[in-house]
Amino acid sequence: MRLIDRVIYNANIITLDSRQPRASAIAIRDNRIFAVGSDDDMLLLASAETTRENAGGATIIPGLTDAHIHWEQTARGLQQVNLFEVPQKSIAVERVAARAATTPAGEWVTGYGWFQDIWDGAAFPSAADLDAITPNHPVFMTAKSFHAGWVNSYALRLAGITASTPDPDGGHIVKDADGNPTGLLLELSAMDLVRAYIPKFTPSQVADQMKYAQELALSYGLTGIHDFDEPSALVGIQILRERGELGLRTLKNINKDWLSAALDSGLRVGFGDDWIRIGALKMFADGALGPHTALMIDPYIGEPENYGIRTIEPEEMTELMSRASAAGLPSTVHAIGDRAIHDVLDAIEIVRGQEAKRGEAPSTRRHRIEHVQVIHPKDVHRLAELKVIASMQPLHATSDMLTSDKVWGDRSRLAYNPRVQLDQGVICAFGSDSPVEPFDPFTGIHAAVTRQRPDGSPGPDGWYPEARLTVEETLHGYTTGAAYAAGMEDRLGKLAPGFLADLVVINHDLYNILPAEILKTKVHGTMVDGVWRHGGL
Repeated sequence: MRLIDRVIYNANIITLDSRQPRASAIAIRDNRIFAVGSDDDMLLLASAETTRENAGGATIIPGLTDAHIHWEQTARGLQQVNLFEVPQKSIAVERVAARAATTPAGEWVTGYGWFQDIWDGAAFPSAADLDAITPNHPVFMTAKSFHAGWVNSYALRLAGITASTPDPDGGHIVKDADGNPTGLLLELSAMDLVRAYIPKFTPSQVADQMKYAQELALSYGLTGIHDFDEPSALVGIQILRERGELGLRTLKNINKDWLSAALDSGLRVGFGDDWIRIGALKMFADGALGPHTALMIDPYIGEPENYGIRTIEPEEMTELMSRASAAGLPSTVHAIGDRAIHDVLDAIEIVRGQEAKRGEAPSTRRHRIEHVQVIHPKDVHRLAELKVIASMQPLHATSDMLTSDKVWGDRSRLAYNPRVQLDQGVICAFGSDSPVEPFDPFTGIHAAVTRQRPDGSPGPDGWYPEARLTVEETLHGYTTGAAYAAGMEDRLGKLAPGFLADLVVINHDLYNILPAEILKTKVHGTMVDGVWRHGGL
């Protein structure tokens, strides 16, 4: 009689299960973990039909989840002009020119990843930088933050953007001293004025792009994602499933423009299954640090009139959050500046009161704040009090530290700081915000543990070293924290009996290496649902 399908033994297993933190063998039946323990005990469960795999002493950890990713944009970005970490504007222009040279006239040239603060002079780019090299192509380049767009004059003409075009709600068309658009668009509503003219990919093409991105994700040890893109992303994910090619568990959040359709359909949090599952209502409360549009209580240093951009009025945010909660959906809100975080917490406090009157425990609606990048000292305690999940991205700290110090100054002490939240018992879920940052989770683990860039800057102790996390705390953010945020903590995030068989085989024990060595982590195998999706043993 078959008892188990597979035994993996002679391994160094980090379970993240407090009842049994370490083990050497794991037994799997169907798509779940049957038992965890010693080699002898697990091999006793094996029959003649059981697959036995010797791990050769390799380390095994639970499958990792990226709790904040823009999956369709990530997949598409892998096919676009890559301006990520390009150190000079001239190099960015050269890359655009190279792509235009191989693109038929009249077709769009698109790309992402530019960041003006690392360029000489830290000046924003303009259409004039692109016009000479792309007279026959419309160009749209998204900033690293994804809260600014850089376009050429061809694109401005296609979109009908002129000196008389007003700013859309929650956005800004940057204009020169004469009132003419410069080619810089700040925030999503302004960017959408041009993006509306970029041809859409077919659902099948989106799925093809996702399949390629999925192969990379699995090779990085990811077994799940929380997606924040539009409904077309959900279509692409479902097509992969129809093809039998889906290998990542997906929590799909619902952007506010589609809230009515979702509620009219009767969707509630958790609708779906262990592969595709509905998450929360997603809203934006402000912009981002890169374009200086994160909403602040006090102005940006050197910009006394700039407090950032509010992308939704607090009253509307509260109304939408209340409506979603009453109909069965929590909310997850992008908030980077301290004013934006304050506004979101105020809204959640009102909605928590409504939920309490309905007799609902906080765990019924697992509200999240995405990013929590700089919080005001008076609000530090409120995530814990309101049982709000801090969905944070460790790489943002090391990527943004120089800009944060420059424009936020001393406020940076409480910026990008999950330590402050963890110490109060807040559940943190970690991700990448890809394509804003790379989606290799080990780069995020390194950033959280060291608060350093790969080159060791800003120094041996890292940026605000008191914010450093332990390896175990960081792993929980990519496993049990993400599982809780998805409402799947009873079957994901640990290597324990009854949990889904999602695991990663890596080349060394993260607990027993120098922090800098985390960046040298190699994934030998990624198992999802009891099947090796990448590599193996």
